[in-house]
Amino acid sequence: MERKVGSSTVTTKEVKAALEKARTLTSEEEKVLRMRHGAGAPSTSAPLPRAAGNNEELADELLVIEMQLMKAMRERTGQTKTASKPKATAARTSEKSGNAAKDKIVRALRKKK
Repeated sequence: MERKVGSSTVTTKEVKAALEKARTLTSEEEKVLRMRHGAGAPSTSAPLPRAAGNNEELADELLVIEMQLMKAMRERTGQTKTASKPKATAARTSEKSGNAAKDKIVRALRKKK
């Protein structure tokens, strides 16, 4: 094997173009190359690659797991909101997050009761 003499410069655009065409790199290798050469992701609006690829059975299983996780997350967050704060405390907290004029009006209306 001959040793190559000389130097060459790899530009960010070249690295980006090569990474878009490459299919044999792992995600970690691709990440390292992007970080090393300053090549960002191809597009921020591009859809993420599917983990299942073309396997429909795996895609269905992953969808079921995702739905179960989302349901569990909604239940968990719903329980923490109602169980941890009494209604009066929740009302006071929401008042504080509003603007000052609104708070002043609400306080004045409460005094009239």
